[in-house]
Amino acid sequence: MKQTIGNLGEQIVGEWLQRQDYIILKQNWRCRWGEIDLIAQQTTNQMLAFVEVKTRSRRNWDENGLLAVDEVKQHKLWQTASMFLAQYPHLAELPCRFDVALVSYQSLKNTGESIYPAQLTIKKPFTFQNYQFTLENYLPAAFD
Repeated sequence: MKQTIGNLGEQIVGEWLQRQDYIILKQNWRCRWGEIDLIAQQTTNQMLAFVEVKTRSRRNWDENGLLAVDEVKQHKLWQTASMFLAQYPHLAELPCRFDVALVSYQSLKNTGESIYPAQLTIKKPFTFQNYQFTLENYLPAAFD
């Protein structure tokens, strides 16, 4: 089954986080309040990052998804993170933050190439599954 563009964006951000010394604890964690795309833990300081990933086509209207993380979305993410920490109380004492990752893509004609680059870098496009992706920005502590 072909992955959705949003899932591919999350996969890319997850790979980038792992290369930045994070461990991915959960992907697409859901509760009644909503979903958190990625929950990652930094290995150096044990910081928990609740990551919202926005994947948008190159010609988008909402600043690569940043405008979609409005006050209502932030509140839902906060509630969802609270439920996660209640379910995993051993993580509740760790420092936490909310990050936003912005990924852009454009469709390519059948390239046949489908590999991650050796260096997955912000602002550097690469080809994966017949798309050109770019991790446009990663905003740590994007909101409180």
